[in-house]
Amino acid sequence: MEYIRVTRENLETEHICCAISNNKDVQVSSKKAWLAERFDEGLVFLKSVERGKCFIEYIPAENAWVPIDADSYMYIDCLWVSGSFKGHGYSNDLLKACIEDSRTKGKAGLCILAAAKKKPFLADPKYLRYKGFTVCDEAANGIQLWYLPFEKTVPAPRFRECARHPHIDEGGYVLYYTNQCPFNAKYVPVLEETAARAGIPFRAVRLDSREAARNAPTPVTNYALFHDGEYLTNEQMNDRKFLKMING
Repeated sequence: MEYIRVTRENLETEHICCAISNNKDVQVSSKKAWLAERFDEGLVFLKSVERGKCFIEYIPAENAWVPIDADSYMYIDCLWVSGSFKGHGYSNDLLKACIEDSRTKGKAGLCILAAAKKKPFLADPKYLRYKGFTVCDEAANGIQLWYLPFEKTVPAPRFRECARHPHIDEGGYVLYYTNQCPFNAKYVPVLEETAARAGIPFRAVRLDSREAARNAPTPVTNYALFHDGEYLTNEQMNDRKFLKMING
């Protein structure tokens, strides 16, 4: 498998979304706009030359849009291999490239979000454990911070206090999200419209800066749904899933 690094120079022509092939789709354009602003902050997006669901996205942890303290680490936004690409060692290729690049840049190690049991849109804990990652912190909602230190003596990353006990002082449904995930450009408006039609109290809060994301009341910032102050899920929802969840 050949891989290509997406940069500001080739961003407009490269396929970057795991499930959407149309570069003119609002989901793709919103993600590309978010990426374009991150390249100068050290973000790396490495993908298969072939179009498909095979890529890794990572950034120096101090520039990550998550509430963690992990200076000198590299944070993996997403490592995604699925469909016909599974079972060929491509995850290993991508992770190896990330490790080599991070070592070259003098990083202390890698960190990434997961959970004890696989959750949608989060890394597979079984794979992380197999590759030598261990849990270094865990929030009250079960979201874990995993890390792979390059030296045993380096301090472990930690969640910031704001995210340790995910809770907000607001009733109804409240969704925190960023433009980091392309699907939000489609599915956040879907939930807003669905809730409005059904008379369901709903508010979407777009985290539009790194500082806002680093101070969010949730470890997962690209999509986190709360109800009456309590954290519910990080799984993106269409109208049917949302209504089914509400109606039990």
